[in-house]
Amino acid sequence: MKKLLLFSLWVSCSIAFGQKLLPETPEKLGLSSERLYRLTDTFDQYAADQKLPGGVILVARNGKVALQYAFGKSDIEKNIPMQPDHIFRIASQTKALVSVGIMILQEQGKLLISDPLSKYIPEFKNSTVAVKNDTDGYDIVPAKRQITLRDLLTHTAGIGYGYGLAADAWEAAEIQGWYFAHRDVPVQETIRKMGALPNEAHPGEQFVYGYNTDILGAVIEVVSGQTLETFLQEKILTPLGMTDTHFYLPRSKADRLAVVYNQEKGVLQKAPKQGTMNAQGHYVKGPRKSFSGGAGLLSTANDYAVFLQMVLNGGIYDGTRILSRKSVELMTVNHLDKIPYLWSTGTGFGLGFSITTDLGASGAIGSKGTFGWGGAYHSVYWADPQEDLLVVYFTQVIPITLDDHNKLRALVYQSIID
Repeated sequence: MKKLLLFSLWVSCSIAFGQKLLPETPEKLGLSSERLYRLTDTFDQYAADQKLPGGVILVARNGKVALQYAFGKSDIEKNIPMQPDHIFRIASQTKALVSVGIMILQEQGKLLISDPLSKYIPEFKNSTVAVKNDTDGYDIVPAKRQITLRDLLTHTAGIGYGYGLAADAWEAAEIQGWYFAHRDVPVQETIRKMGALPNEAHPGEQFVYGYNTDILGAVIEVVSGQTLETFLQEKILTPLGMTDTHFYLPRSKADRLAVVYNQEKGVLQKAPKQGTMNAQGHYVKGPRKSFSGGAGLLSTANDYAVFLQMVLNGGIYDGTRILSRKSVELMTVNHLDKIPYLWSTGTGFGLGFSITTDLGASGAIGSKGTFGWGGAYHSVYWADPQEDLLVVYFTQVIPITLDDHNKLRALVYQSIID
């Protein structure tokens, strides 16, 4: 009965939401239905134990959907069940789309990723770096070289989120943290101010996660002459049929936006309406002026799966080519070389994605060459070219400490039977 209900759900979703990733029985995709349901049981239990409010999981293999499963509640207090078409704040999962946008401009001959950033945003021509001194303070020194677009794509530009040695300068400029939706100015105005602030490392020397992709979003605006919103809509979202992916939600879709929860000491509490990173955000009633290339998009699991399938397919989806196969190949290999990726072993970084470089060193089940990333609201995705497999997991909890990401990975891979 559970198998029948899930398959009926996939079929109804494909009709209602115009899915191009069509459903298929798991066995025809080399997956075991019985073993895959261990995943649904596990996440149902997370919701029952109130470790998670709810979420949506989509598993696709060989270009077909094996599982699209909604669990728990989108709003616990109002007792609203989570649905497959609920919309989530995907935060840093925005970065992959913007990185693809930069590669589109390279394919159009409008830029090269080896170009200096200052060619497009002159305020970054004389970048500086904060260096610790002998008095427990810091000195500001000139960067050893200019920042390139490739540095930004690989997070090796030395630019963080404003919390490094020179945090006082970034705080004074009112530029800290990844959240931009409350800003009542175009994103280029914020980005240009960053050019005068001290960075955390010299370009090309360290992996520093930060505003890199927000800056790339501003570059897209400069080069294309369009807002980032319009560019992504025309070049990626509309061609792929990603009709539920937005920077700011149309008010007609507001009731589909999942509620954000905070987890404090293991207890879920609805996040406040007001505030920035740990609140509900300004995605419905905000100024709608600042398009954050690093963390600004909202989306559904189905929309994001379509985007990932395009990348897995070598840049094409349902007959529509977004990128060339060679551009995708360049994006999905490790670019860090000798620069250490300090967050986990056996992992590198490509042009917008983390890359599994050594399966044994990583210690996590999967495949070499798998690319992925996640978002601040606890969402995660990965795509495995060896297995022609993609997984999208959306939920809305910040902050949170839970083992669900690792459980999800183990439960997906253990279901493979071919």
